[in-house]
Amino acid sequence: MDGGMGDAALEERVRAILEGAVRKLRASGARTEALAEYRARKPILGIARGPVMVAKGRVWRLGVLLLDESGGLHTIGTVTRAVDPGRVTNQSERAEIRRDHRRAAFQAKFAEGDTVNFDTTPVATDAASIRSTDPTKPGPATNTPAAHLLALAADGTVLVRWNLQPGSTAFAPLESYLAERADLLTAPPP
Repeated sequence: MDGGMGDAALEERVRAILEGAVRKLRASGARTEALAEYRARKPILGIARGPVMVAKGRVWRLGVLLLDESGGLHTIGTVTRAVDPGRVTNQSERAEIRRDHRRAAFQAKFAEGDTVNFDTTPVATDAASIRSTDPTKPGPATNTPAAHLLALAADGTVLVRWNLQPGSTAFAPLESYLAERADLLTAPPP
């Protein structure tokens, strides 16, 4: 079904694709974004403290994926900017949540204006996870688990689910997908 490729060969192929994308992006000086973890803090002496963001590294945004500097993939999670959050406006609960995200990023000492990604999930790149997704069958229309973003075609091509629509048209070859997204990031259209 997959051209007789063993698990080790499949994992090595994925690793080579990801490392090639990292090399290309580093060499071009492509813009990176921050990757962070959003953490609630415990109260001290009963006094509530605001949440914080802890830096976890830098990533390149490549369509539906975030590629970190070590070649790891992450799903797109929540995004904010490290900017002064401004004053409380009490317009809506959602607006205040977004303001809390901005405040946590701003106080975390990210560069002012930096894009900060959090609530991301690592994408499984092991052979078992890749083989468990069948690109010929309808997939979930929403909330695709990170373990099911990569798949293996019958000819041995590693695929990425770039679209949450069901079916095989939601998949594209990982190598060409990353190359196209890297090209857009390094030389955006005029």
